[in-house]
Amino acid sequence: MRELRSERWREPKHAYGSAADIPPLLERSRGLSTSEPEAEPWFSLFRALEHQRDVYPASFAAAPHVIAELERRAEVAGVSFFHFPAWVEVCRAKKSVAIPVDLEKAYFESCGRLPTLAARAAPKPLERVGLAWVLNAIAAAQG
Repeated sequence: MRELRSERWREPKHAYGSAADIPPLLERSRGLSTSEPEAEPWFSLFRALEHQRDVYPASFAAAPHVIAELERRAEVAGVSFFHFPAWVEVCRAKKSVAIPVDLEKAYFESCGRLPTLAARAAPKPLERVGLAWVLNAIAAAQG
């Protein structure tokens, strides 16, 4: 997984250019128990990394960080922690987007942990949309 302080975040692109702005947004997502897609930092992450059903190299660099935070806090993390990686994988699969080789291993290993994390989050009551994203994350992990 790419370190958030790495200069290499300038390399991958997102919808608006360099992903150098993504690490601060990921850091702001840490510790959040709510995750409304319209609220910050999620709105900015979604807008840059999942723009109009397109995903970018930076999307694959960011997803393991979101999943890592979900892993630390599955019992209290909001639904966007499932929504984000599930949507990245759905978009990747539908459009056959290639994952940069240096990001591939961390991306797929992280996605593979989503079913276990969904089980950890299951005792928490979820609204219908939240449950749908948790199930989407499980499906995405299964390919």
